[in-house]
Amino acid sequence: MMDSFVSQRDRIDRVRARAWALQVLYRWEAGGGGGSNLRDALVETTATRRIAPRRLPFVRLLLDTVDEHLEDIDARLRRSLDNWRMERLSAIDRGVLRLGAAELLFLEEIPPKVAIQEAVRLAEQYGGPDSPRFVNGVLDALYRRMLADAGG
Repeated sequence: MMDSFVSQRDRIDRVRARAWALQVLYRWEAGGGGGSNLRDALVETTATRRIAPRRLPFVRLLLDTVDEHLEDIDARLRRSLDNWRMERLSAIDRGVLRLGAAELLFLEEIPPKVAIQEAVRLAEQYGGPDSPRFVNGVLDALYRRMLADAGG
């Protein structure tokens, strides 16, 4: 059964693609980040893990968006973190927030509520017990600030 926007299969592929993107982000950060780009980390990941070919375009889109806008994403996330520093977050929470923020800020075809909901889902699967609520709060604050900045 299809809804008016995305088929069930496409939705599942996007959910799994987000999980792959998170794994690549985690691998990139574990390797020290700065020296390589996320595309290199994806190449390293696909050398040892098989990502379904139909999921790769969305994985690449997410990683390219984070890579291209990392400074802006991190700066905006910092403004939405209450009493936290990016450096103090777990690598998983930081990765989930970066992916969610990339979708919220730069991928207009993804509805904001979906971007936040999917980030919370990633936090539930891969983060700690407080991660889902934390991710939801930070991304909700980022979204509200985005609306205010846009005059909405």
